[in-house]
Order: sequence, then structure tokens, then C-alpha cells
Amino acid sequence: MSRASNNPSFGGNLRLNILRVLTLLIVAVYIGRLAHLQIVKGSIYRLESQAQAVKEEIVEPFRGNIYDRNGKLLVHNEPSYTVAITINGFSKDIGSRLLLASLLDIDTSEITKQLGKYIKESHYKPIKMFKDVGIEKAALIEEYSDILVDVQIVVESKRLYDDKITMAHSLGYARQISEAELESLKEKGYRPGDLIGKSGIEKHYEDYLKGTKGIKYVAVNPFGKRVSSFNEGRDDKLVSNGYDLYLTIDRRLQETAESLMAKRRGALVAIDPRDGGILAIASKPDFHLEDFSGRVSPEVYRRLSNDPGKPLYSRATMSAYPPGSTWKMLVALAGLQEGVITPNTISYCSGSFPYGGRTYACHAHGGVNVRRAIQASCNVFFYRLALNLGMHRLQKYAKLFGFGELTGVDISDEKKGFFPTVDWLRKKFGKNAERGGRVVNYGIGQGEINVTPLQMANYVATIANKGQMIQPHILRSYYNNIANRQEYLKFPTKVLPIDKTNFDIIQQGMFDVVNVPGGTANNAKIHGISVCGKTGTAQNPHGADHSWFVCFAPKENPTIAIAVIVENAGFGSTVAAPIARDVLFKHFFPDSIPRPPVLADSIALRD
Repeated sequence: MSRASNNPSFGGNLRLNILRVLTLLIVAVYIGRLAHLQIVKGSIYRLESQAQAVKEEIVEPFRGNIYDRNGKLLVHNEPSYTVAITINGFSKDIGSRLLLASLLDIDTSEITKQLGKYIKESHYKPIKMFKDVGIEKAALIEEYSDILVDVQIVVESKRLYDDKITMAHSLGYARQISEAELESLKEKGYRPGDLIGKSGIEKHYEDYLKGTKGIKYVAVNPFGKRVSSFNEGRDDKLVSNGYDLYLTIDRRLQETAESLMAKRRGALVAIDPRDGGILAIASKPDFHLEDFSGRVSPEVYRRLSNDPGKPLYSRATMSAYPPGSTWKMLVALAGLQEGVITPNTISYCSGSFPYGGRTYACHAHGGVNVRRAIQASCNVFFYRLALNLGMHRLQKYAKLFGFGELTGVDISDEKKGFFPTVDWLRKKFGKNAERGGRVVNYGIGQGEINVTPLQMANYVATIANKGQMIQPHILRSYYNNIANRQEYLKFPTKVLPIDKTNFDIIQQGMFDVVNVPGGTANNAKIHGISVCGKTGTAQNPHGADHSWFVCFAPKENPTIAIAVIVENAGFGSTVAAPIARDVLFKHFFPDSIPRPPVLADSIALRD
């Protein structure tokens, strides 16, 4: 027998070490596997486990209602039923997919398409996929809830509107959030399928209107059926509906404005000069907001987009036109403030103004001062005045009144219009381009100057206020349903550095336009109301001239300022002025029927 076989300790240490290593390896494998399951896969398994044990049900808030200044309801809600799907379980169940397609009366490929759209979203939370399915289909889906365990009906709000007014561009509409919006707004609690304001007030005041979602946690059995609330509802989050908005709009005035502008192309804006609140805002042609409430047919949007009248475009805040003779008050104020003219300066009008080898037309008004020049809309007076002021000073006063800039109105969609600055003219037309014939044209609001109807209403409201300019706005207050109180908003105000005595002269000229024989808008006169106005006929290189009228009333303590433009309608005195007159009449005599306007004389028909 060898010595090795008789030695009991032979190989003992070697075997022990091998055993230790093997044990450690086995333990390491088990620990590694447990770590993988607990740490790496833990969150996934935990979500799947919770998805089987507890379901999260979103409770959608109703968007806030919208009222006019007198508490008349303009926009409210009705329930709308949306199908929400939890992708994780549903995508694996072919039977549920077939059943849901049958209940919704759609092809299964449509469901597959919807599931594909949200592939990057959480598969363990319900995602709203089919909107406004109707109460009958929603009830059917609820009947099959034992089978469609990963399908839930979410009650949302669908907008309803006052049927006597449109206000489509100003109120705006809410639709399903886009992928791009979702990417930037997730931190605000938005999820796929949520509604979000897309235009007008609905967009500008989205944070006020949308409300805060509630969350219900419900316990489910192994088959996915709801059996009870989870943790007795202690983890639930209460829903909070959106704030109700109270506008500056006067519904009766809005209805009148829309009726008067019907079947025309143009816009009307009425502002309360005392606070800058918009009393009425109409843009025609427009569209019905009902077409954008709930599920929207692609055909509706295509039809409106292809309409040559551009009904989706807000002419009140986005279309820009030459102001024509309504611009003359600005030029007159600049001349008076800069000392280029006085109230008694006389300019002789022979019926034309020769300058730079060209003759600029007018009517033979004879000798006129600034007040008479506004009343009769004498072009020659303002041709000369613009030349004497020069482009730098015209630019200064255009900027003071906010032309070429946004007003800041709270409707979201607004354009700046355009005023040709000295720098722009030099870049466009070369050195010294700010001199000569262009300045002559700018004196009467022609050439490259373009303004929006909203800017013009704000401009005439500022004249009514003798230089106090208040940012125009459409929201007056909102009801904070968390604090249970009405909250009123404040908007910026500034005072223009123009002497009030100069505004007095301009206001008197505008009063004469309407109330003194020979004025260009005698047909806007209202007995007992001192209306101040100015007509304008803006040349249009693409067709017939545009018809303008701006006004405010009463002269002593103004409560309303209006700008009206009717595209391709000719003289401001014959078309726009009577429209403004009827809106004024409704404002001052809301329960009366307007009397026929006074017929303008032959001179009035020329501006």
C-alpha cells in the first residue's frame, strides 16, 4: 500500500478549496439572478403585477364654461365618450381586438393602427384612442367589460355653443393634442388623446380652461374585473374642472355685428375705450365651431381650407389693409404736436396736388384748416402735411399708436400689420427713398402701410381717450373654483406724449364728419348721440377698393369705439359707415330697432 493512500489528509486542502470555489460560484449565480430579477427586471414585473392587481382610472375634468360680460352662456359642455386602452394586456389578446372592432363598427386594422401610434407610450396606463364614440357604443363596451378587461370608457367634455353667434376665430376650438405638443407639455400632465386649445381663447387661456385630472385606483381580480376601490380611495386624486371665463363681449352686440357683416368679406371690432375690453369682434366669412367639436371629419377641414373666402382666417386680427383716410387723424395729431401746423393753419385745395412730375387727386375744397380737412377728408391738406412732417416723424407717431406691432390681444392669433420705416425704405428702394412721392401717399394712408381692424379699433379708442392706450383684451375675469372667488385681470395702459388739446381738435373734426353737413359720414348720425367718426376708401391693387369706417361715441364720455372694413365694397361712407351706425344704435338702444340712416350727400359718397 502506498503512502498516499494511507495519508488521510492527502488532497484535503485542494478538495476543500475546490468545494469552496464551487459553492461561491453557485451562490454568485443565484445572487446575480436574483439581482437581475429584483433590480433589472423588478420595475417591469412590478408594473405587470400592479396592472393585474390595481388599475388606474383617469377622471377627466370638464373644460371651463365661457360667458359674456352679462353672464350669458356662450360655450359649455356635454359628456363625450372615449375608448381608452391599456396596451400591455390588450395587444396580446386577439379576441378582445376582434370584439372591440365589432362593437365600434370598424376594421381591426384601425385598432392596430391606433396601437402603433402609441407604441412609445406606457403600456400599463390607459391611453385614449377612440374619441366621441357615442353613448350607445360606450354602453355596449361596458356590457362586455368582463371580456374587454383592458378597455375602459372615459367620460370627457364636448363643446356646445350659443346658436345665435359664431365668434369662431375668437373663441377658437380644442382638439386632440399633437405628438409635437405632447413632447413639450408632458410635464404639465398632458397625456396621449387629451384635448388642448388650438386657437383663440381656447388656446390663449388653456391653463385656465383645462382643469386638473382626477385619478381613481381600483382593485381587480385575476381576470381583470374591478372588485373594489383600492385602499378605500385614500390614494385617489380628486378631479378639478376648468375655470369659467367671463368675457368683455356683449352677446347682443356680437350678434348684431355678425348679422350686419353676413355675406360680406371683412371685419368689425368694437372696444370699450374705458377699459380696453372688446365688446364685439366679427370676421366674415367664418365657420361653425360645432364642426370642430368632438370627432372631426377630414372632409370638413379640407372643405374649409380650400374655400376661396378663407373662412379659417381671422380678418379681424390677421388681415392687414391700407387704412386709407382713417389714417388722417394720426397725421393731423403728428402735425399739431410737432408744431408743423396749428388749429388755424389754412391749406388751399384746388382739387389736385402736383408733386414730382405726378398729380395727386382730391376734390376742390378751397381753403381748409385741420378740423375741416378731417370733416371733408381733404387729401391735399394731408399730402402737404405729410411732406412737411417727413418720414422720421410719421414713423415716430405710427409707432406711438402701435402700428407695425402686435397689440397683445389675448386671442393668440394676431398679425403686426406693417409700417414702412426709414431703414426699410432705404434697404428696399435705396438712399433717400424716404423722401418724395411715397411720403405723399403715406399722408392719406396709402402705399405700403397695412393695418389690422383690431389695430384700427385700438387706435380710435385711444383717440377717444385723448391719448390713453389700453391693451385690447377679451377676458374680463375668471372664476377660480379652487379659491371660490372671481378673479379680475389687469392689462397694460400707457399715455401717449401728445397734448390733450390736440386730441380735442381731432375729436371735433371727427364729430363734424358725422354731424355737420358736408361731412363724409352724415349717414352714421344718431339722434341724441354725439358720434365721432372717419370714413376711408382704401385703394386695392387686386380689385375694388375696401370700405373703412372708424368711430367712437359719445364724444363727451366715450363708451364704445368701432372699426369696420368691408373688402372690395367701395366708399367707406356708403357701406362701412351704416354698419357701424347700426352697431352703435344697438349699443345705446339695445331694445330698439334702428331707424333708416340719413342719406349721405354727394361729397360723402367720395370717401
